[in-house]
Amino acid sequence: MAMREAVYIRLARSEAKRRSYFRGTANPDSAFLATHDRYNHSAMSELLNSIANWLVGPESATETRPSHLWPRWIFLRALGLIYFSAFHSLLFQITGLIGPTGILPAGDYLQAVSGAIHSQRFWFAPTLLWFNANNHMLLAICWIGMIASLLLVLNFWPRGMLAVCFVCFLSFVSAAQDFSGYQSDGMLLEAGFISLFFAPPGFRPALGRAHPPSRLSRFLLQWEWFRIYFESGVAKIASGDLAWRNLTAMDDYYQNGPLPTWLGWYVQQLPHWFHAFAVVLTLAIELVLVWMLFLPRRFRIICFFIVTPFEISIILTANYTFLNYLVLSLGFLLLDDRFIEWIVPQKTRQLIDQPPAPDAGPPPAADAAAPPPLESWRARVREILAPARMTLAAVCLLWVLYATSAQLAWMLFRGLPLPEAPVRALEPFRIANRYGLFAVMTHGRYEIEFQGSRDGKSWLPYPFRYKPQDIAQPPGIYAPYQPRFDWNLWFASLGSWRENHFVVYTEERLLLSDPDVLALFGGNPFAGGPPPAQVRAVVWQYWFTDLKIKRAQRIWWRRELLGAYAPALARQPDGKIAMIDLPLAPPPPE
Repeated sequence: MAMREAVYIRLARSEAKRRSYFRGTANPDSAFLATHDRYNHSAMSELLNSIANWLVGPESATETRPSHLWPRWIFLRALGLIYFSAFHSLLFQITGLIGPTGILPAGDYLQAVSGAIHSQRFWFAPTLLWFNANNHMLLAICWIGMIASLLLVLNFWPRGMLAVCFVCFLSFVSAAQDFSGYQSDGMLLEAGFISLFFAPPGFRPALGRAHPPSRLSRFLLQWEWFRIYFESGVAKIASGDLAWRNLTAMDDYYQNGPLPTWLGWYVQQLPHWFHAFAVVLTLAIELVLVWMLFLPRRFRIICFFIVTPFEISIILTANYTFLNYLVLSLGFLLLDDRFIEWIVPQKTRQLIDQPPAPDAGPPPAADAAAPPPLESWRARVREILAPARMTLAAVCLLWVLYATSAQLAWMLFRGLPLPEAPVRALEPFRIANRYGLFAVMTHGRYEIEFQGSRDGKSWLPYPFRYKPQDIAQPPGIYAPYQPRFDWNLWFASLGSWRENHFVVYTEERLLLSDPDVLALFGGNPFAGGPPPAQVRAVVWQYWFTDLKIKRAQRIWWRRELLGAYAPALARQPDGKIAMIDLPLAPPPPE
């Protein structure tokens, strides 16, 4: 009996152990499947971790694949200068553009957004101006952005300064309405966002040798560079504009751009064969040569030396704000450390990248000391948060990659059934854009001019700072400075005032002699006397003169008055403002 009980006890213990091992499974086959699932899950997790590390982890250099520390350093310094130019130009315009008494007050716009989509207002318009949209807040955004961009140029805490610049610039773009609908703004926000993951961590990272850039962040910046060119080329062909197909797109391009330059005036005088060659070169670069990005490094270096002079020529002959400076800077990411170290003298490189001191071996045991508790705690926190940071970087960058790739795919294959929700979700942040520069060329130059009068008979023009106006004044070179008011008037001149209400709002502010709006102009023709009783907007057509006329008359332009562009406004005896002389049609095209 005792022997039988002992056998039962051993059998019970064995069964309990078996059930414990199989975790309560009904049979050993189920236990085997559970063990196999755990193995597969572990293998899958290991594979995903390896892919994530390869995409967003530090890029390791090899003999055949040099590192990209120097191109990153150059690009981030250039990006800081571009951010500075953007904020610097806003500093003198922002209150007149979107201040409380400006042309398109940001506060009124945000109030309308809140009334229309209150629950989604912060996502639809991601801006700090929700807290306050007065002039002090607007100027603070500009000053903070300027300081952060300068610190980025000085390589102080690059990631932190990039975040500050991005938030400040996005705050303006999200509330600027008509004054921020430019492709250049989207280019800067996209590059700035991706650079948050591209830049090295730390307060003074120097070249960041301990933290090479990730493959995915570098590729996305190169991808933006590629898309700016290629999508612009596709847009030119898809638009059906015969000027590109007949090689006449550049014949009057230098004259009819938003803000011409005096160098563009001289280039305009060259014969047709030169402009036809410029069309062929533009299409060849945008549609063919940019594919060299995906070829071995030698081809990428050759591509850099083709597109760089191309961008410089655009900068000299047209004022496209910071757009071409940004594309030029992105082009440096075609290069690698081996090439840059070959052309840059070692002494110059040492000013930026101090080589590490030679390792003298481990210190004596008596001098060895444990790291300070604070440093140990920080290292432990970084170690714990590393997977979360990597996951966040992977999600953000892959999201941008999908959104930009889907938009390119839709350009090439309309109606392609791809999910649209991820693309729409990023639209308010302008970090995944579709580009298409000069898809349709304009063949007439129209200039809107504001005029004021005290008696309704004698009219005085308000002088512009940057737009063509005085026919004897040569066009200047202002880029990367962006005069958004002058720039936007060029777009407005191509359409009707009904599509550009800011022109009428400008008339109203001039009638009230608003100082912030008057600061957008080169002067006030009514300064020191009674304000105007009426203000109107007329439209002129402008043409470049030729060499013969310029030598004889010393004028750069000739112009012809076409008539009223928008309704004239008049101040009534009771102080109210009334609309008079309503134009019936926009100016005829050339």
